[in-house]
Amino acid sequence: MKDAEADAFASGSGPSGPETDPSRAVSGGVGGGGSPRKGSAAESGTGHSASPGEGGGDGRQNGAPVHDGSLDHHKEKRGRKRRRRRRGASRAAHAATPPSGAEQAAGPQVTGPAHGVAQPKAGKTDEPPVRRKRRRRGRKTGQPVSMAAHASAPQSGIAPQASLGLQAPAPNPGPSSGPASRPPASATPDFYAALDLGTNNCRLLVAVPTRPGQFRVVDAFSRIVRLGEGLSRTGELNPLAMDRAVDALRVCRDKLRSKPVRRTRLIATEACRSAANGPQFLERVRTETDLDLEIVDRETEARLAVSGCSSLVGRETDSVVLFDIGGGSSEIALVDVKDRRSRRLADHIVAWTSLKIGVVTLSEKFGGHHVTGQIFSDMTDYATDMLLAFKDRDRLADRVGNDGFHLLGTSGTVTTLAGIHLDLPRYDRRRVDGLWMSSDEVDAMNARLLSWSFEERVANPCIGADRADLVLAGCAILEAIRRVWPSKRLRVADRGLREGLLTEMMASDGAWRRGANPYRNRSRWSRR
Repeated sequence: MKDAEADAFASGSGPSGPETDPSRAVSGGVGGGGSPRKGSAAESGTGHSASPGEGGGDGRQNGAPVHDGSLDHHKEKRGRKRRRRRRGASRAAHAATPPSGAEQAAGPQVTGPAHGVAQPKAGKTDEPPVRRKRRRRGRKTGQPVSMAAHASAPQSGIAPQASLGLQAPAPNPGPSSGPASRPPASATPDFYAALDLGTNNCRLLVAVPTRPGQFRVVDAFSRIVRLGEGLSRTGELNPLAMDRAVDALRVCRDKLRSKPVRRTRLIATEACRSAANGPQFLERVRTETDLDLEIVDRETEARLAVSGCSSLVGRETDSVVLFDIGGGSSEIALVDVKDRRSRRLADHIVAWTSLKIGVVTLSEKFGGHHVTGQIFSDMTDYATDMLLAFKDRDRLADRVGNDGFHLLGTSGTVTTLAGIHLDLPRYDRRRVDGLWMSSDEVDAMNARLLSWSFEERVANPCIGADRADLVLAGCAILEAIRRVWPSKRLRVADRGLREGLLTEMMASDGAWRRGANPYRNRSRWSRR
């Protein structure tokens, strides 16, 4: 062979996988340890085979074939000993890992031609490499095999990855490996669930943590139950409303049971908080659905609303008035983020209040089906008077109206206004969440809604029959907030208490902590 060819082969270049049978890619031309076959590159003289004993050159000297079985035998024996010393981990884990490219190239081959020793021609004599191939096929009888054959054998019914052109996975570096080793963290993600039973809606969210401060929703449920219907008149939850809520909670229970939820938090807000029979209703829920709901106070509700909207407050903002217009109450928080002393938005709350009015209670008081301009004005004045009683409303007075100040609304009222503003044929959360609206655009949407009849509001796909009698009451509360804290811009948030619950649970568990142990408490699926 020419010197250039000898140098190329010694350096590791030359024909590889594509020139050989894919089913033998590891044990043949790629992995070494195989013998020349008819039609192979070695026999035709157009390339090099990877048979044992091959080094630089074409394997011939003076044209005479010489058998070197003893040399191969001792070389293979030394190679087996060397591989046994390198194992370190269990045999099962090492067998599942094919040898590296350097080991394959150097496996049982001779690094250079011996003086006076020539290589045999393929197919002419009964060569030792052929017998070695037969020993590999007899692996099940306990005969020793090379690591190349070990790597080419299918493991647990899985086709050899080398024959598919894929890179084999790296071994588990831990001290415990093999079938009993623990799965990777991604195999069993941590599921978190949050449920919010409010005066008007029952909502559930199931998610898994992703990047720091973020999560991916894997399941969601929302149903209008109007649990607080008639509460402002009687002071109690009526039986039909409780039945609707229990039916929705059964759906939530089934969703929670279908997933290995690590931690849940289930809360009830204003309706159960203010109803005289609220505790009895929660006991019924516990008996019929096996869900244990907790009633949260107004301060907690305000803090959760702020936590759920953290990602919508940009760095260009120095102060925010965040509001959540609910069914039976409305939470308002004044947030000062100028100094950015904490990564949690809830830590920047400087004042908060909770109004004992919501879209359900206000519409029941003034009417929601046929709302005239005068009725709308009366509802707005009523909500404004309640806000003026808030003593700390001026904590951000020096920033209200500046470029770094804006309103942030999280409720069905503002998302409905955003959907109408965008003329959506059907509600689309991806286009609504995070949308900016100017003060003039909000005025235009309020005027447009006031001009519609009840039937026209029902026909709008972003309102529907469930909200047609409530949306103007929510707009009146929004208008009162804009009177007290005038702003050039309003940002819309299609998120709220559920997102706040998930954020706080994941943060307290260290789900986003860099370098946290992914297996911590993996086997505990607690519900708290």
